[in-house]
Amino acid sequence: MFLKPRDSRNGLFAAWGARQTSKLLGISWTMRGKENIVQESGSVILMNHQSAIDLFVLAEIWPVFERCTVISKKEIFYVWPFGLACWLWGTIFIDRLNVEKAQKTINSTGEIIKNKRSKLCMFPEGTRHGGKTLLPFKKGAFHVAIASQTPIQPIVISQYYFLDDRTKKFDGGRNIISILPVIPTEGLTKDNVNELIDAVYKAMSEEYEKITNENTPPGEDKKDN
Repeated sequence: MFLKPRDSRNGLFAAWGARQTSKLLGISWTMRGKENIVQESGSVILMNHQSAIDLFVLAEIWPVFERCTVISKKEIFYVWPFGLACWLWGTIFIDRLNVEKAQKTINSTGEIIKNKRSKLCMFPEGTRHGGKTLLPFKKGAFHVAIASQTPIQPIVISQYYFLDDRTKKFDGGRNIISILPVIPTEGLTKDNVNELIDAVYKAMSEEYEKITNENTPPGEDKKDN
């Protein structure tokens, strides 16, 4: 990765390793909706956020979407060697304690998405949550999408029925990754943020309930935590 620092293709090495780890843990993935992937422009990819296992989801989509990148808090950079690897594959680090500096970073990220046709992966819920419903979405990702005038690509992952933090349960299991049709932002302004959030939340929430009900084996309780 040192030969091409800050290149998103470096993430393919880590993604391959993560996929092998996922297999060893007995976790399998079924990806749907590849035909919905936007090809001609950059996009803001929004995914529901359940646990650290979401890293395996990124490993699944990294080879499918070209020019992927992610935003992470700057503290992750100092967790070496992982932090260094994150930097090498193009992770954008923000200082969440410095609002003004973080906003400048996010604004420049919008230009990267637009000019380099990058795919920015973000978790709009802002925190991990594996319950029956999605948490309310924060506005940051939507401001980025509107600023760059690039579409939002929702991706929904079925609930991890085999994982329960309360009982410390972890078993292997099957998961569904559903890539939904893009939601355009062209022509929208910051005044349209709330209605854009509502539209994306509705689409992702309905799909989350649908694929979770489909994917949870009989006899397994759907968690609400």
